[in-house]
Amino acid sequence: MSEAATAQERPGIDPDLFVRRTEEGLARLDLVVAGMHCAGCLRKVEGALKGLSGVEYARANLSTKRVAVRWDPARLEASAVIRALADTGFAAVPFDPKLIGTLDDRESRSLLKALGVAGFAAANVMLVSVSVWSGLVSDMDETTRSFFHWVSALIALPAIAYAGQPFFRSALKALRAKSMNMDVPIALAVILATTMSLVQTMVNARHVYFDASVTLLFFLLIGRYLDVQARAKACSAAENLLGLRATAATLIAPDGTHKSIAVENLEPGMKVLVVAGARIPADGEILTGTSEIDTSLVTGESVPEQVKAGTSVFAGTLNLGAPLVIRVTKRDDDSLLAE
Repeated sequence: MSEAATAQERPGIDPDLFVRRTEEGLARLDLVVAGMHCAGCLRKVEGALKGLSGVEYARANLSTKRVAVRWDPARLEASAVIRALADTGFAAVPFDPKLIGTLDDRESRSLLKALGVAGFAAANVMLVSVSVWSGLVSDMDETTRSFFHWVSALIALPAIAYAGQPFFRSALKALRAKSMNMDVPIALAVILATTMSLVQTMVNARHVYFDASVTLLFFLLIGRYLDVQARAKACSAAENLLGLRATAATLIAPDGTHKSIAVENLEPGMKVLVVAGARIPADGEILTGTSEIDTSLVTGESVPEQVKAGTSVFAGTLNLGAPLVIRVTKRDDDSLLAE
C-alpha cells in the first residue's frame, strides 16, 4: 500500500475537529503529508501553504513528515489548507498519534515486499545477463541469445511493474499537479530503459538493459526503506520524549487553594506550583522561588540551570531544587516540547 493510499484512508474525516486555537487567536492544525522525500518536496509544501491568504506560519518536518500550520480563521478554512497541498501533489490528513504508527508500519511492509521482489528479479536477471555477456565473446548464436533476452524480459517486466509502484505513483501524482519531484526522473529512467530493452528484444538486438532497470529499482528501494526506518526511529524517540512530560499540574486558584488538573486544561495566565523533583507542566515564567532545573530533555545540556523569578521555563524540564510558582504562558499543545 502506497503512502498516498494510506494517507487517504479516512476520506470522510472533518479536519475542523483537529483545529486548535493559539493564544493569539490563530487556528492551528498539524498534518501528516505523504510523499515528502527530499528538501525540494519540503520547500513545495511550505511554499504552497505560505502562499495561501491568511496563513501566518507553516513549517514542515521532513523526518516525521508532519506539517504545522497556523492561520487566521476569519480568512481561511482547514479544508482549504488540505486542498492546497492536494493541488501541489501531496496528500495530507490531520495528525492522529493513534494512527501514525500504523501508517508507518504499512509503508514499511509495502516497501519491504517491493524490495524483495526487486532483489529476486535483479539477481536472476543478472545471472542470465552474465550468460549473454559471456556468449557475446564466444560462439553463442542469435537464437540462444534471443531466448535469454526473453527470459530476462519475463522475469523483469512483472517485477518492475510491482516493485516500481512507490516511484510510479509518486511521479504520476506530481505530474498531475503539474509539478516535479525526485521520483519523476527515477520513473522516467526505469520506464525508458525497460521499454527500450523490450523493443531490442523484439528485434533480436545484441544488447538489452533489463538488468539495469531492476537493479536500479533494487538499490533505490533499499534507500527508501532505510529512510522510512530512520524516520520511524526518529518518531519513536520523539514520542519517548513526549512521554516524559507531566500529566498533571498543581493549580493555584485565586483564593490560594491548590488543586490538581490535567496539563491539557492549563491556560495562559494560570499559576501552578512545581515542587522539587517534579516536571514543569507547561511553558511559563517563574513568579517566585529559586532553584535548579534539569533542561536536558529540551536542550540536551546535562548541567542544571540556575533559575529565579523572571526566568522562562519549558514544559518537560525537571525541577531539582526548591518549590517554584510559575505563570503559564502557553497551552500544552503550543509548548516548545510539543513542537
